[in-house]
Amino acid sequence: MTPNLLRTLFLALLVFSSASPVPAQQEAQWRHALSLMGDVKYPADFKRFDYVNPNAPKGGLLRLGENGTFDSFNHIIPRGSAAAGVGGLYDTLMTGSLDEVATEYGLIAESVRYPADYSSVTYRLRANARWHDGKPITPEDVIWTFQVLKEHSPTQRFYYRHVVKAEKTGDRDVTFTFDQPGNRELPQIVGQIAPLPKHWWTGKDAQGNERNIANGTLEPPLGSAAYKIKSFIPGRTISYERVKDYWGASLPVNVGKNNFDEIRYEYYRDDNAELIGFKADDFDFRVENVAKNWATAYDVPAVQEKRLLLETFPERASGVMQGFILNLRRDKFKDPKVRQALNYALNFEDMNKTLFFGQYERIASYFSGTELSFKGLPQGKELEILETVRDKIPPEVFTTEYKNPVFDSVESRRTNLLMAAKLFREAGYAVKEGRLVNTKTGEPLSIEFLIANPTFERVVLFYVEDLKRLGVQFTIRQIDASQYQNRVRTRDFDAIVAGWGQSLSPGNEQLDYFGSEAADRQGSRNYAGIKNEAVDALIKRIIFAKDREELIAATHAMDRVLMWNHYVVPMWTISVTRIARWDRFGKPDKLPKYSIGFPDIWWFDKDRAAKTGTQK
Repeated sequence: MTPNLLRTLFLALLVFSSASPVPAQQEAQWRHALSLMGDVKYPADFKRFDYVNPNAPKGGLLRLGENGTFDSFNHIIPRGSAAAGVGGLYDTLMTGSLDEVATEYGLIAESVRYPADYSSVTYRLRANARWHDGKPITPEDVIWTFQVLKEHSPTQRFYYRHVVKAEKTGDRDVTFTFDQPGNRELPQIVGQIAPLPKHWWTGKDAQGNERNIANGTLEPPLGSAAYKIKSFIPGRTISYERVKDYWGASLPVNVGKNNFDEIRYEYYRDDNAELIGFKADDFDFRVENVAKNWATAYDVPAVQEKRLLLETFPERASGVMQGFILNLRRDKFKDPKVRQALNYALNFEDMNKTLFFGQYERIASYFSGTELSFKGLPQGKELEILETVRDKIPPEVFTTEYKNPVFDSVESRRTNLLMAAKLFREAGYAVKEGRLVNTKTGEPLSIEFLIANPTFERVVLFYVEDLKRLGVQFTIRQIDASQYQNRVRTRDFDAIVAGWGQSLSPGNEQLDYFGSEAADRQGSRNYAGIKNEAVDALIKRIIFAKDREELIAATHAMDRVLMWNHYVVPMWTISVTRIARWDRFGKPDKLPKYSIGFPDIWWFDKDRAAKTGTQK
């Protein structure tokens, strides 16, 4: 499953069919919730989630900051930049709880059922589920959504390619049929679908023009969720207002949620401008991702006055791999020894001390910070799984625990750079006139680091100091966010800073991250262009794992294989989320285990706001 932290819910791509209801479903049990981790916590008659304040006051304004710009309210198509928060205009069939892992409860759907072999799933829609114009949300809306997504969203078509049919099987029932049994995750990820209003998108606008889901639009769309668009200035700001007669307000999954009357996003050119705006009290809440900022940028009177609060919250819900991702589609990066050599040139320890104030630790796993990260040498079920692909993976997987090089002394730096030089020689490179060149082609090894965030320039500059010692040529190309997205989407780069968030229950999204079929598909998250039969096989073992034990073993195996192929130069992480916020809000006494729940379960506190100061 995709992690709650990133809140990047995938939509399904299905093929409409008028076939009859699925016989296997007749014996299936209707359920109020689904979980990949065993029994669900909350019973069918639960009144609310334990972590919410059911008496949270409604009201107030929340201001948030965003980088870049936006030019559309259509979040379905890959072109353009959709406005922040626009996907939240639509409720999903199911919704997650924040004190469980990989668990969903009914939202638009009141119940769900599937056969024992996981070959299909049926969702029953609530009779009172409504669009903001009062019309009911219907199976036809769900099915139409599948059709347009299949046509216009290549990413979702790939992600849901195992869902081969969608059909109306009752007045309020929609059944999805899968291409093979055993994929335990498919019933649940189908529940993340956010239906679109067919009657609105196939209708006409106020000027009498036909709407077209294939195009971008700045016409505020009809939604179904707790908020709708109030006002906007294209590319600069967008404001959402709480829907006073929202159909789902009293559902158990929504009690204590959606407490702000208005949520506004302000756009900034880049992160530096956003930070300046935040300290000037132009918006209220900021997740700080830059160690230097956290250590030095908040030395302002408002912090001493306790009007501006700095807090850290433990990160328990997800893991991460972030790194310098190398484009394997380019010949110069195809040899794993070249990629490994580039890792031996990254002096993390000095970088952490000099640039990051010692706040970070080096990443050595694609699931860093979770139980899904491999440990030691493979054994037991994991070893058994790895044996099935032994002839397709580096032998070190079985003999040596992967570890990044450590620069903790002058001697270790020299040793690591000598190892990098040795690996380059073995890959067919030699230093000539101070430049590292391919001995066969005479081409120098040159790397363009493509960045959109100016913060990373000083990081790259620190890194390339040792690359220059080895004869590697480099350039740093900083471009704006939209250009960056286009170049990454079309794979026009040597190296980028990017990564993958990982949930505690990985599954079908791994195909998009690391699967061979995604390598040549524009817009996929297989940024590196990984094409590896062993990785493909291990992803299938993850997807079709029969229980949690097998899932963990298969994930450990894939993690180990990815690391030993040196697809990225791993960067660094921190085990907490750093939050800076103006003290205008209340929150539950005990936050849920796997998320701080902001802004969903927080609220505007008038007394705190009065002491902190009037919002602009």
